[in-house]
Amino acid sequence: MKAPVSWIKEYVDVPEGVTTAELTRRLTMTGLKLEAIVSPGAAISGPLVIGRVLTKEPEPQKNGKVINWCTVDVGDANGTGDPQGIVCGAHNFEPGDLVVVVLPGAVLPGDFAIAARKTYGHVSAGMICSAEEIGLGEGSFNSGDGIIVLPADAGEPGQDVRPVLGLDEEVIEFEVNPDRAYGLSLRGIARDVLVSVEGASNFRDPAL
Repeated sequence: MKAPVSWIKEYVDVPEGVTTAELTRRLTMTGLKLEAIVSPGAAISGPLVIGRVLTKEPEPQKNGKVINWCTVDVGDANGTGDPQGIVCGAHNFEPGDLVVVVLPGAVLPGDFAIAARKTYGHVSAGMICSAEEIGLGEGSFNSGDGIIVLPADAGEPGQDVRPVLGLDEEVIEFEVNPDRAYGLSLRGIARDVLVSVEGASNFRDPAL
């Protein structure tokens, strides 16, 4: 059972200062077996931001491939406020769309360091990201076969995109034994939090 910490807190008020490690220690004492604490964005460092595509110019290549030479507004995240030039091989986006941009100096999962480099006749200063490239998994965030296109109200160019994608979330993974079947629901886990964590209060069902 995977339980995002923020989801647990929708069911029960957990006192400020209670860490995820303490929360899991208390839950383990009730009989839930901890498998892992996972943070989807833990393998990413450096600037990962919201960008707005300004231009998208298709450029056919000799090998038959078509790449897009794009300019992207990343706010002040690049230190200048100027549009960022990026080469992108995906086609499922248009000018005006909000996208996920990783800038030079960042490192993506797999120890993939991002730097400005010359490719297809342009200096590409960063990358417009797919879900797979930032470790969210195939098909995550409705990315289809291309890059992530964010909702129009996701935020402003240059803002850290981690909270938008849940990359700053901590997820507790439990092994649930047959005699603890209630642990297969967030309600059940939240009730154990209520009785095991000092100061926890106000159990509720956000669906009601």
